[in-house]
Amino acid sequence: MIDLPSNKKIILFDGVCNFCNDTILKVIKYDTKNTFVFTSLQSKKGKEITNYLGIDTDKVDSIILYEPNVSYDIKSTAALKVMNDFGGVWKLSQIFLLFPEIIRNLVYDIIAKNRYKWFGKKSECMIPTPELRAKFIE
Repeated sequence: MIDLPSNKKIILFDGVCNFCNDTILKVIKYDTKNTFVFTSLQSKKGKEITNYLGIDTDKVDSIILYEPNVSYDIKSTAALKVMNDFGGVWKLSQIFLLFPEIIRNLVYDIIAKNRYKWFGKKSECMIPTPELRAKFIE
């Protein structure tokens, strides 16, 4: 068993992707209920979680939303569930759940495939500021 906070939803993300890092900073900003914690797919904890869930990150290179002892989601479904937790106007994003997942993931995959070319890539994972460190699991 992996030692994880049981009262939090865990977002696993590509820690070297500029777009992904910017997105995580936005999630932190809108996470007013303190629902989420984060770890990169490249981190030791990220690898433990993906191994535990049986996710091959060579084949699934995307955001993963994991609710310990409940379920996990990937790609567009994960992103939409994160936005739903923000509440308010963000709930409108749930209209995209009406589209078949295969269509939503085609759009997601186009962005994911081009994210380094369009937004750049870091040589190593983001190091959170001391204020943000509590939001990340190592």
